[in-house]
Amino acid sequence: MDRKQEILMAANKSFSLFGYKATTMEQIAKIANVGKGTIYNFFENKEVLFQEIVLHMIEEMKLEAVNVIIEDAPFQQNAHAALIKMLEFRETHQLYAKIIDEEKQWKTPAVKHVIGQVEQAIVSFICEKINKYVKKGEIRQVNAELVAYLLLKAYVAFVNDWNLTHDDSLSEEDIANFFQDTIFRSLAI
Repeated sequence: MDRKQEILMAANKSFSLFGYKATTMEQIAKIANVGKGTIYNFFENKEVLFQEIVLHMIEEMKLEAVNVIIEDAPFQQNAHAALIKMLEFRETHQLYAKIIDEEKQWKTPAVKHVIGQVEQAIVSFICEKINKYVKKGEIRQVNAELVAYLLLKAYVAFVNDWNLTHDDSLSEEDIANFFQDTIFRSLAI
């Protein structure tokens, strides 16, 4: 493994354990077993290093979503599967979970920016899929970005936020049925 990869792995570990705000270049250097100056040979500063790790995390999340998409399946089935997978990723990926916690607790600007980046990546991913199904003639012409944003926010609300105000969680089947009967039905041709 090359030095840059060692530094990236060490930084990922440090950001995942301590968050962006509490991670220092000294910590990363210690975990990577390199001098702090070596890090600066590859990365201008902590924010640039963090950005590279986040971009890799976004690619991981997209790959997870792509892996659940079935080529000839209907839009609603693939949209549901991909959104659920991305939300699972959000909850189970150690770095992303730490970023969410840090944003809630500290409102760190760099972390807030990253959360926006991840959200935009999800919306763009869904938007691409919507446009694909519009071209296939399976769903009607819509503003794909608005629908993608609506789907993301609605799924987050049902998967994550519902439990904050209700005693019983919604099952994945309940969520899928609700979206099938409302939003997905309104998109069908």
